Parts: sequence; structure tokens; C-alpha cells
Amino acid sequence: MSSTKATERRRLRFHPLPVKAVNRLTADAVEVVFAIPGELDAEYGYLPGQHVAVRHRHDGTEIRRSYSLCAPAGNGELHIAVKAEPGGIYSTYATSDLSVGDVVEVMTPQGSFTSKLRAGSGAHVAAVAAGSGITPVLALATGVLRDDPDATFSLIYSSRSADQVMFVDALADLKDRYPSRFSLHHILTREQRQSPVHSGRLDPEKLSTVLEYMVRPDSVDEWFLCGPVELVRGVRGELLTRGSDPNLVHTELFSTGEEPVRRKNIPPVSGHGAAGRPQVDITLTLDGRTSTVQSPAGSGERILDAALRSRSDVPFACAGGVCGTCRAKLVDGTVDMATNYALEPDELAAGYILTCQSEPTSSAVTVDYDS
Repeated sequence: MSSTKATERRRLRFHPLPVKAVNRLTADAVEVVFAIPGELDAEYGYLPGQHVAVRHRHDGTEIRRSYSLCAPAGNGELHIAVKAEPGGIYSTYATSDLSVGDVVEVMTPQGSFTSKLRAGSGAHVAAVAAGSGITPVLALATGVLRDDPDATFSLIYSSRSADQVMFVDALADLKDRYPSRFSLHHILTREQRQSPVHSGRLDPEKLSTVLEYMVRPDSVDEWFLCGPVELVRGVRGELLTRGSDPNLVHTELFSTGEEPVRRKNIPPVSGHGAAGRPQVDITLTLDGRTSTVQSPAGSGERILDAALRSRSDVPFACAGGVCGTCRAKLVDGTVDMATNYALEPDELAAGYILTCQSEPTSSAVTVDYDS
């Protein structure tokens, strides 16, 4: 299930990719298929569960958004799903105006929402997804079932109503192809179904029933949770209470329900500045090149914002602590990381931080984006 080649740390770059297809999923969601030119095949190899960022200009302002890949790698294509969000500039554009033949700047894939199990292990993998959280889970389920003939996959998928179920045909196809190895449970939060457990919100009481009678945690080798922050936190907490290995309970969010906090770029000061405030030296390595930028100590400026003054090619997407695109290894110094929805426990233990959320707390900080 894992692949060393696809998970090697590589330089994150944007490339212009042509839109090959735009497939309607629901009234407010589409699947966008990009064609990968042959010379970029190696750049766009990826594992199921990883994601890409797209870059778009609107009224002279650059917009970046992160989207999970909804199909395993192959056929010279990338597949993402975009659901229109209220006030979402790019999601509105993609679901209404994006057409075949358009060219979109797409970053090379990355992300750690991937399996840690050995390929061919015959594992039982399970997932809980809600709404557009099905996107990476579909790729994971397809990859697990296709690549390991002894593996099984259980999916609990919560949607508002039947007409809001994304990838309904693809999920039905998986069930037809792997009837004994793929278990699918739809829960509709705003539509009454015959079974009470399949109707209504996935609250703690219902979750307890699901884990007792549908997918027992003691039978599952690895979990993937993707959806709203409240759901993901609730399910993860219940799984850990029931004895699941925290290193094998993977989580990913598309949104925290909060607006990303981004401070405006703060001009560097010289020495101690007029107000007597010292400066912090931030040293960063990216693409084999090392740069240093200064930031006023105690200003609240995040490392990413300071780094962008020195290197416009520093990778980032959501800037809200969700996607992990700005991940770097803290080589020296200390930081205060306000929010983390992207890094897993082993990454934190290895010294990785989200630079969009990290404020220096020492006089000098060194980070390595290449690690």
C-alpha cells in the first residue's frame, strides 16, 4: 500500500496543466480531470490520499486552494473534486466556468494522508468521510482494493441527502467489483432512511452504534477520517478510547470552519528599531539554496509571511494549518505553532512544523523546506 518512490520529498512546483474533462458530480460539485504531459509524469507521481494546490488569479489577486486527488495515479491524469462553497471565489469559478481546454497552474502532489501499511498485507482499512471528505477516501479505497487482493475496505459516508452524495456511481462500481471486500454504509443527515442508524447526524450515540455493529475498531488495521473538524475530532477520540493505534488513525480536513488568520507582511527592522524591539533572524533552505530574513521579535509574524519577503517561491496553499503544503523541518530555534490540522504525530516528533502557523520564540530560527 505504500510506495517509497511516490513518498520521496521533492520540490513542490506549479506547472500549467490543461483541463481534460469537467464531470458534474452533484448540483454544486464537479470532478476536474487534468492531463499530464509525458515529460511531467515523474513530477506528478503520487500516492492515494495525497493532494495538490491550484493557483488562480482573480481581479489581480493570487488565490491558492488545496484539493485532494480522488483517483489513484495512472493514465497520465490528475483528478480532483471541487464543491462550490458560499463566497468561495475559486470553487465558484471551477464549478461554473471552468471548461475543457482551459489551463490551470497545479502544484506537484504532496501530503501524508496515506497508508503506512505494507503492500500486500491483507489489511482491513476503514474510513469515515463526510461531504467532500470522500475525495481522498475514494482514491484510498480504490487503491487498496485494486492493489491487494486480500485487503478489505469499510466506508462510512455521511451526506446531507441522496442527491448530495458525491461519486455515487464510482462508489457503486467499487461495490460491484469487490462485493465481498468493500463495505459501504451511507448515512444521510437530512433525509429519512428506513434504518434509523443510517439517518440523521453522526452524533456520539450513533457513532457508538456504528462502531459496535457496522465496523468494529478491533477488526480494523488502519483508519482514515476526513470531514468537518467536529466530526473528525469526535471519531478520532472515540477510536482512541476503544484502543485504536493513534499512529494508524489518519485525519484530514478540508476546512476548520474558521477563517485562516494571516497577518500582513511586517517590514523588517534594523537592530533594535525605534521602539527598542530586537529582530529575529529566520534562515530557510529551499531547493538547495539558503536565505535569511529578519522579523521583528514579538510582532506575531509567522515564518511563512517573513519567508515570502525573501523567497517568493516558498510553498503554501491554504495558510490555515490544514493542507500541510508549507511544512518544513525546524532545524534550530523554537517556535509557537498556533494551529495544526495537517501534521501527524510522527511528523511532529521528527521536528516538522507548519510555517504558516509558526511564530519564532527564539532570537534565531532555521527551517528546511527540503527535508
